[in-house]
Amino acid sequence: MSWIISFLKSSIGRKLVMSLTGLFLVIFLVVHLIGNLQLLYSDGGESFNKYAYFMTNNPLIKASSFGLYFFILLHAIQGIIIALSNRHAKGSKYAVSTNANSTWASKNMALLGTLILAFLCIHMGDFWFRMKAGLLDMAAYDDIDYEVANLYDRVVYSFSQLWIVIIYLIGMVALALHLNHGFSSAFQTLGLNHKKYTPIIEGLGKTFSILVPLAFAIIPVFIYFTK
Repeated sequence: MSWIISFLKSSIGRKLVMSLTGLFLVIFLVVHLIGNLQLLYSDGGESFNKYAYFMTNNPLIKASSFGLYFFILLHAIQGIIIALSNRHAKGSKYAVSTNANSTWASKNMALLGTLILAFLCIHMGDFWFRMKAGLLDMAAYDDIDYEVANLYDRVVYSFSQLWIVIIYLIGMVALALHLNHGFSSAFQTLGLNHKKYTPIIEGLGKTFSILVPLAFAIIPVFIYFTK
C-alpha cells in the first residue's frame, strides 16, 4: 500500500492522476454540453428544466456527481502541485530547459486551470447553488404531476447581462486553450504514443478543444441576442 502512496506522490504519479482525471472531465464536458444545448429549444425552457430536474434527482447521477466534484478538485490540486514543482525546478541552476518550443498554453496550464476553476465557482454559484438552495421559482408542466425548479428563467436572466456573457466567453477561451494542450498531453503521459496514431489523437484533441468550448459559448451569445 505504501508503494502506491509513494508512486502517487511522485512526479510521474501526479501526472498520471492529472491525465486520468482530465480525460474523465472531458467525458463530463460532452454530457454537460448535450444537456445545455436544450437551452436552444423554442419550448419556453420545458426540455431544459426537465433535464435539470432529472440530473439533480436521479440517485445514480447524484451519487456520481460527488465523484465529479472530487475529480475536479483533485485535478486542480495536482495541477497546482505540478506547477509549483516545475517552478522550483526552473529555479535550480542545474535545471535544463526542455520547453523552448512549447506553446503559450503548455507553459501556462496552471494559469488557464485557475481561470477555469474561478469560472466554475461563478457558474455554479449563479445556477447550481441557487437551485440547491431553493431560490428559484417553480414550473409546472401538463405531462408530469410535480413541479420542477425553473432553472431556465435564471439562465436567461443571467445571460441577458453582458458582463456575465463576457465572463462566460473568457472561461470558454481558457477552456479551449487548456484542452488543446491537455488532451494530447494526457495520452502522452499514459504512454499511448505511436507515430501512426499520435497525429490522429492530436487532431482529435484540437478539434475537440475548438468545437466543445465553441458550442458552450454559442449558448450565452444566442440567449443574449434573442431573449
